[in-house]
Amino acid sequence: MVKVIILLFVFAFNTSILAKGDLAIRAKKLELKLGSDKSDYDMSQKVFELETGKAYRLEISSMGFKEYEFEAEDFFRNVWIRNIEVEGIEIDTSILNEIEFEREGEIEIKFVPIRPGKYEFEIEGLQSKGMVGEFIVK
Repeated sequence: MVKVIILLFVFAFNTSILAKGDLAIRAKKLELKLGSDKSDYDMSQKVFELETGKAYRLEISSMGFKEYEFEAEDFFRNVWIRNIEVEGIEIDTSILNEIEFEREGEIEIKFVPIRPGKYEFEIEGLQSKGMVGEFIVK
């Protein structure tokens, strides 16, 4: 009985074990644009700082100049995917490995990070052109 009370006390007062986010707040919008008028290899952002337990909407768009294959397998294994939307079509899935843009387009991924860490993302075959980045989850 004493062990249970001590354990409850630790959980109740140790805020470091709780998620930092608040799911009651509207999802924070994040944008990643692939390609620009200046270069086919531009990315609008390379580092995203996130918090566990907080809702996000990641909009990834392609200018259509190249075929872009967005990969972030470790990241997607450590988030809860609420849904994915492509051109008004909603897809409910819990697993996502990669996103391939063969032409101009946009995808919106609604998710909640569940595990802290640093997770790399890249555009397959274009890493040497600087098309890499990371998600930092606190």
